[in-house]
Amino acid sequence: MAAPEEPRGGAERGREAVGVSRARARRDLVAAAMSRSAEELVSGENEEESNGINLMEFSDEILLHILSYVPCTDLVLNVRKTCRKLATLCLDKSLTHTVLLQKDYKVNKDKVKQLMRDIGKEIYQLNMAGCYWLPSSTTDHVTRCKNLVKLNLSGCRITSLRLSKMLSSLQHLRSLAIDVNPGFDASQLSSECKATLSRVLELKQTLYTPSYGVVPCCTSLEKLLLYFEILDRSREGFMLSGQLMVGESNVPHYQNLRIFYARLAPGYVNQEVVRLYLAVLSDRTPENLHAFLISAPGSFAETGATKNLLDSMARNVRLDALQLPKAWLNGSGLLQHLKFNNPFYFSFSRCTLSGGHLIQRVINGGKDLKSLTSLNLSGCVHCLAPESLFRRAEDDIDSSILESLVVSCCNLRHLNLSAAHHHSSESIGNHLCQLLTRLKHLLSLALPVCSITDVAANVEKPPTQPNVVPQTFGKKIRVGVQTYPRTLTDQACPKLESSVFWTLMRSLRFLETLEIIGSSFSSAMPRNEPAIRNSLPPCVRAQSVGDSEVAAISQLTYLQSLTLAQLPNIVTGSGLVSIGLQCQHLRTLSLANLGMMGKMVYMSALMDMLKHCKCLRDLRLEQPYLSAGAQFFQALSHCSSLQRLCIVSRSGTLQSDAVMSFMANCLEVIMCHMFMGESLTVCRNLQQSIVRRGHASELCSNCTAWARTLKAPRCVWEMLLLRGHPKGSWLALVAAGRSGPPGLQVGEWCWWNSKGCAHQPWRCPRTTEMRHLGTWLGVTVGMGWGWCLVPLQALRAHPALPGGFVAVSVGSFALCTLAGRRAGAIPHAHV
Repeated sequence: MAAPEEPRGGAERGREAVGVSRARARRDLVAAAMSRSAEELVSGENEEESNGINLMEFSDEILLHILSYVPCTDLVLNVRKTCRKLATLCLDKSLTHTVLLQKDYKVNKDKVKQLMRDIGKEIYQLNMAGCYWLPSSTTDHVTRCKNLVKLNLSGCRITSLRLSKMLSSLQHLRSLAIDVNPGFDASQLSSECKATLSRVLELKQTLYTPSYGVVPCCTSLEKLLLYFEILDRSREGFMLSGQLMVGESNVPHYQNLRIFYARLAPGYVNQEVVRLYLAVLSDRTPENLHAFLISAPGSFAETGATKNLLDSMARNVRLDALQLPKAWLNGSGLLQHLKFNNPFYFSFSRCTLSGGHLIQRVINGGKDLKSLTSLNLSGCVHCLAPESLFRRAEDDIDSSILESLVVSCCNLRHLNLSAAHHHSSESIGNHLCQLLTRLKHLLSLALPVCSITDVAANVEKPPTQPNVVPQTFGKKIRVGVQTYPRTLTDQACPKLESSVFWTLMRSLRFLETLEIIGSSFSSAMPRNEPAIRNSLPPCVRAQSVGDSEVAAISQLTYLQSLTLAQLPNIVTGSGLVSIGLQCQHLRTLSLANLGMMGKMVYMSALMDMLKHCKCLRDLRLEQPYLSAGAQFFQALSHCSSLQRLCIVSRSGTLQSDAVMSFMANCLEVIMCHMFMGESLTVCRNLQQSIVRRGHASELCSNCTAWARTLKAPRCVWEMLLLRGHPKGSWLALVAAGRSGPPGLQVGEWCWWNSKGCAHQPWRCPRTTEMRHLGTWLGVTVGMGWGWCLVPLQALRAHPALPGGFVAVSVGSFALCTLAGRRAGAIPHAHV
């Protein structure tokens, strides 16, 4: 059965609301049941409140669903000790099949050892990514997982000898993720280890030194993900070169490769090394290659080998996902010759791609591209204009190009139009925000500030009258700054709610990630500096974007990540309070350069907002003259889930006592970076205070101060605080003074980096649709690669599925997939 792909009617919206309410009721039930203490479970008291719920009265299926929200370490080491029934359920295969220890800062070596001893044989997927605090000997216990199929050790310290010993006992391994650090020697790998690697189908490898790593041993690779993080100089100051790899006897094998992804950090060595990987790929292009993605910041020149590779791809393969460096696409006719099957991911970031080329070569003159779910046009200044040669930055976009894009790619989930000037014309119905309202399935959206302005409102706005002092007796009218409402409820804004941006936010009800960034914004700490520099001029239209537009974002009920940068008309920040009240699922918040640059005018509203952000985990603030005092940290303490905090303010100040109190009260904080303008004495005193308190309370096991240069004459004091071992906390302080020797690298969260369309394109693009299908039906679905299993009884309660879905009956379940994917292609083993 299939449903029309037209916008949903009133009855269907009603069913949607019922599905969402069911999901909310289920989440509330889970929270209420898990809030009961273990003592109540053991005692089994019958005397309960009139509206209380006894957890043990639930069926095993419901209890298993509830327990699936509990970390596996707590299930095995704590929960199963409460009673016999839970002891049996906690060892159910549905709960022990996958163990996620990724950045679980409460896990230590002893817990991992006990966990592997109890359920090692039942684990099929183990994720230990980011567990940098665990000693390398911890990986020795992984050998107990004899049936392991998928293993992720990214960020873990592991030597080539330990890797050889571990992989020798994992005969069923098919997916592996590791780091290749200096000193890695592939010749130390045993024959049993190489035999295991020969059966691996998926490999993620992060390189910190020029090397092929274990790629030559993986002769059956189908998916290869490479992350190049090699520095141009070693710690001793010696220059590195990718030519060190030329002498290696083994080279990669790509004959079965289907997905190739490479992400480069800035640096010449990274480009040199990736060319060696591509040189092997250019000799014989795999016939089954369908995703080819290279993310390289800055300039990455095309060579003869890469040109031969692209020509071979144009002749022999049909792609579903494509991302290339801008130098490989600019001025070439590559897009005209490449063939695409059912593309789901395109990235043309910072390419000189005109709107005419976008329509003719990518969309193929309005070709139906319903399979496309992600499109990245960040930095494509001319992508919505017919000609790129004669267009100026202040010119209006061609709405017909955007309309063709929206019509052809109606199923877009991720769209990035940032880092460009996209000005809409005054004609009714052709505004960029009005056209984007048709993309009902958007989950992430990145727009420049100037694109959300209401042109009609700006044109009709009368010129401001100067303040006139009355010449009569009585109460005078105050001359100077006007008073503004603190929250959205205080405003009488029927005209504001009819603006194009309010309409856009109202229509994108399932949006999870939103970025509104000024076209000329330049961060003090960009991720890829100096590889990427924003050279666009400031935009006049952006001057009118302020508190009312920010308040419109509060309509996004399911918003999880929000980034606002360079909104010059922020006066009080009242819109932030509305977001804090309405967006209860917000987890990541990044604010940069809002309002006047000489003063942080929205501090009061920000503190009111933080009091309501109970789910906030990551907070990044970049604002000159930020005063981090006692009131700020007291408001920040209300964010009970906060894990990472970064403040970048070169002229800002902080109170040491407030920082001490905040770090003592907020035990969930993992990283705390503060780049402020305080003196060197303040930084040293704060360092010593934390050291003394750490030794007194036995919370600090190691504390070291480092100096790191950012921009002369500033320097950063970076302090590593290991609190509540093995939970690591970072504290970085900026002090005025001379630059010192380089120290530790600043955490990834501190660097400015746009997250628009930053999802992993090699994953199944239909996973999100499956999740929302379960929400719509009010049930939990079992998902696979492009398909999901839904109880047939739940499906019969709805006469039709959402647009694009079809279903096939399989016993008591229904196998649901998108119309563009044949159900017969699904492996029987998964069913």
